[in-house]
This record gives sequence, C-alpha cells and structure tokens, in this order.
Amino acid sequence: MALIAAVATFFIHLVGNPHYGFFRDELYFIIAGFHPQWGYVDEPPVVPLLAAATQLFGHSLILLRAIPAFFAGAGAYVTCLLVAEFGGSIFAQSIAALVFFFSPVLMSFGMKVGPDEVGLWLWPLIALLIVRILAGAPARLWLLIGLCAGICLESKYSVLFFLAALVIGLLLTPQRRIFASWWCAGGVAIAFVIALSNFLWQMHYGFPMLELLRAGQNGKNLIVSPGMYLVQELIITNVVLALEWIIGLIWLLATRQIRFFGYLYIILILEMLLFHGKHYYPADVYPILIAAGGVAIERWTTGRRILRIAVAAVVLIFGLIFTPFTLPILSEQTFIAYAKGVGQTFHISQQATATEHGREDSALPGDWADMHGWPELARTVERVYNALPPSERAQAVVITGNYGEASAIKFFAPEVPVISGHNQYWLWGYDHYSGNVIIDVAGDCGAKAHLFRSATQVAVFSAAYVIAYEDHLPIMACRGLRKPLSQIWPEVKHYE
Repeated sequence: MALIAAVATFFIHLVGNPHYGFFRDELYFIIAGFHPQWGYVDEPPVVPLLAAATQLFGHSLILLRAIPAFFAGAGAYVTCLLVAEFGGSIFAQSIAALVFFFSPVLMSFGMKVGPDEVGLWLWPLIALLIVRILAGAPARLWLLIGLCAGICLESKYSVLFFLAALVIGLLLTPQRRIFASWWCAGGVAIAFVIALSNFLWQMHYGFPMLELLRAGQNGKNLIVSPGMYLVQELIITNVVLALEWIIGLIWLLATRQIRFFGYLYIILILEMLLFHGKHYYPADVYPILIAAGGVAIERWTTGRRILRIAVAAVVLIFGLIFTPFTLPILSEQTFIAYAKGVGQTFHISQQATATEHGREDSALPGDWADMHGWPELARTVERVYNALPPSERAQAVVITGNYGEASAIKFFAPEVPVISGHNQYWLWGYDHYSGNVIIDVAGDCGAKAHLFRSATQVAVFSAAYVIAYEDHLPIMACRGLRKPLSQIWPEVKHYE
C-alpha cells in the first residue's frame, strides 16, 4: 500500500503541478542555486541547489515541479510506513494516504518548490526511525536520524523547533531511555557537521536570517492571536479532514508507548505561538498525526464496512472540492468561476490564513498570482534596456524592489544586468556599475529627484492575473546619480 500511495501521489503531482508558470520564490531559488554558496540570507543551500539543477539544460517547469512531487510521494510512502508501525493495516494506510494527499498545506508543499518540501518526507521519516528504535531496531539508526536532521537543517531552519519539541516530548516520557546510546551521540554529531557550514556562513554575515525574521515581524507578516493561529491550523489542513489528525493527536496522547508524539505536536505549536511563526511552519508534522488518526479510525470502525465506506467518501469528496485551490489544474477563468461557485467559504479561508499584507487582493489567490506575469515583465524591461543608446546601455543596470522581479529578469532575460537590495541580492552587491544610468522597475527613483539629475517614466508593466501590487508597475529611466552607488548601497538593504 505504501508504494502505491507514493507512486500515485508522485504522478498526480507530476501531472497537476506544471501549470500557470514559475512561482516567484522558485525563480529566486533557481538564481540563488546558480550562485552556489554555503548559505543565503533567507535560506540554507539545499533547495536552491536542487532548483538550479533542474534548469541546467534549459527552462523546464516540468522538471522543476518534479522535485516537490518526489518529496510528496516520499512523504506519502513514509506516512503509510508509520501507520504500519503504529499497528494499522490496509484501511488505515489508505485513509492516511488520502488525507495526506488532500491536506491543502501538504499538497501545497508538494506542488511548488520551497524549503518545506524536504521536511514533507524527512520529518515523518525521523519519527518512523524513532519508533523503530524503540521497537528494538538497531540503535545505529540514530546515524540515519542525524543525516535526516542535518539535511533538514540545510533546507529550512524551522526543523530546529521540530527537533526541540521531539526531544522534550521524549524526555517527558519513559521513552527517554532512547537517548542512552553512543549511537545517539553519533547521530547528533552527523547533524552538527552537516549544518555547520551554513551556521558558519550565517555567522560570517552577521546572522542575516535573524535580521530578516525581525523585519518580517515588524511590518511584513501578519501576527495573529493564539486562538486564530489554531483556527488557521484547521483551515490549512482542511477543516473536515483535520478531524482525522485531531483524532490522531488524541489517540497518541492516550497511547503510552508513543505519547511523546502527542507532546511533540503540542510543544511545537506552543513554540510557534511564542515566536509568532507562520501557520505553515509546523505543517510537516501533520503526517505523523495523520498516520495515528488512520490507525485510530481503523480500530473504531472494525467490522463496520458501511462506516468505513462513509469515512473514505467524506475524505474524497471534501478533498476533491478544495483541490483546485491548491493544485493548479484549472484554467484561470475556470478557477475564478469555480471559486465563485464555492461561495464565501474560500474567500473567508483565504483572508483567515493570509500571512502577509496585500497578497490576497488579486483576481487569483496570492500563490497563483505569483505564477503569472514574469516572462512579460522580463520582456518589458528587456525592451527598455535595448532601447537605450549604446553609450548608455554599456553602463546601465536594472534595479528592482524585490527578489521576485530581479530573478524573473535574470531568468527570462539573462543578458540584462539586474541588481536589487532585497535579501540575497543585496549581498551580491552592485558589481561594477556606477549607477549613472538606472532602469528602476519599481519606479522609485522618480520620487528621489535629489539623487538623480533626471528621471523619466519609459514604460508601465501590466499583465493578466499578476499580483495586485505588481500590476501597472511604472518603469523609470534614471540618469546622473549625484553620489557614488557605493555610498547609496547600504541604504537600499532590504531584508524581509
């Protein structure tokens, strides 16, 4: 059953994912990966390197989206194995696999390239290995746990909260005996060695990730109350399907041998509340609870075939209803009509789960809108750049307000030089450019007449379905920077 679930999940994602276009962050990851480093301002190196590897032989959305599809399939596989370790059989595995696939946040992780995709597989795999060691498997599995933890640390820093919650959960139960092994120390050492390079990179640059997180919490990110955060956890896992993992949580807390997983979840959520994490930060933990819920439901429905059919039907119906909101399988116009057909339920959930200001004001949801307009933006900027007199073009550089715009131009118009003050682009710097001729995609230089001798609007970017704050975007040609770009560069730094 585990293999069937993995293959089905992988192929459904492989067919459903490559639509609309490249996502803003995906373009950024690709460009970052083509500048291999031990770390980046806002992420460890694994995901950028994977993203860039898929584009070595040309642009391919299909190859790019095959990466999250793979991790989704691997996550479904491990979830079914966890079900078996918890004592479940075919029905439990089937329900768990369906809920895993249809849970919106997990489907989203498997739909587009992002740092959370690695944890979709490795967080539940760490849990599986822990259960097997407790069941009598060789303690040397700690080395594999260390490897998984290290790779996760090189993919997204939020795994630190997961690992801390796991350790505390184990310490609160008799299963703490699992730590009394030199193999455990070996696993910790492996994780430490793998993560060390990125830690040293962050330290060398003054821990920019911490600066970025502080900036995000002081304006960009929406901070919600603890009660609203819990509501968000229900919404991102599908309010109806969430009943399955809630049952799993209760069953874990009631099962002495694996109660620490219940503590793990509670502690993890408390950590998120304390540090104002976004609602999807702990989401890779849900496969563990989903596996437990499958076992509990299987046991409660033993001998009740009609009830099992009803449970499966509910999962399928409510899963399929909301799939078009997470998997880009409908055309834009069809999706808009479908969203209207569903009614206010979708719009309310979109507003309730918004994590940043201004991302849900477009014709399409934020993630969908961020998959539109990038080739058109690059072509618009390229036309402006090529229209410059040769003497100006030789010294001209494009500057953008964020990494999405900069990465789109670099990806779709690689001959156009582009810089930005946003996140990793600021560290990459301004190269040799003087700033005497700047094409400003944000149009901001027009408001800074004291910095330039002249500023002229030369184009306006607009495209169907783009995110609202990047539609009708003015593009300025700014000439005659009044002081060296080297003096201005510290002021354009923008970490968030």
